[in-house]
Amino acid sequence: MEPIILASSSPRRQEILKMLKIPFRVIIPNIDETLTSTIELEQVPELLAREKVTAVIHSLPAGQEIQWVLGADTVILFDGKVIGKPENHEQAIEYLTQLQGKTHTVLTALVLYNGREKTTTSRLCKTDVTFAPMSKEEIEWYVESGEWHGAAGGYRIQSLASCFVQKIEGSYFGAVGLPIFELYDILKEQGYSILE
Repeated sequence: MEPIILASSSPRRQEILKMLKIPFRVIIPNIDETLTSTIELEQVPELLAREKVTAVIHSLPAGQEIQWVLGADTVILFDGKVIGKPENHEQAIEYLTQLQGKTHTVLTALVLYNGREKTTTSRLCKTDVTFAPMSKEEIEWYVESGEWHGAAGGYRIQSLASCFVQKIEGSYFGAVGLPIFELYDILKEQGYSILE
């Protein structure tokens, strides 16, 4: 299999690629994730994933052959707005206080650059996650764990936050940050086989 450049610093995304035995190397993209109000909310993760792929391609030496670059971005939609990664402990508490007892949508977009074709393709995965009601003490306990760092919405569904997840409708791996079905589908479409 040809190696893929993963335009992400996420350890979860790396773990999933390792599980699928896809060879990869990580190049962390340097992009501004500040959102403009002119874009539709559901388009935000795809826009950011595309920017990550573009930033990685432009960071490589001119003339270097690039076979595959995979970018992914995850955001949370709740109450008509995007909830990103908390900036601090207080914001993590604020986010979880808003989400507890309610359902929110996790959107993960994948963008794959095919170096042979010089094209990009994308997929969007939507997952609805319902949190059980949480006490102030439970929220504090979770935020103290530090899992909120770098996590959209201030939680990681695959870790301690699973104590509070009442229901998931859609892709569990989409909520983790790299939906496996969509990844397999986009790779297969582009002629990249993981069946070797």
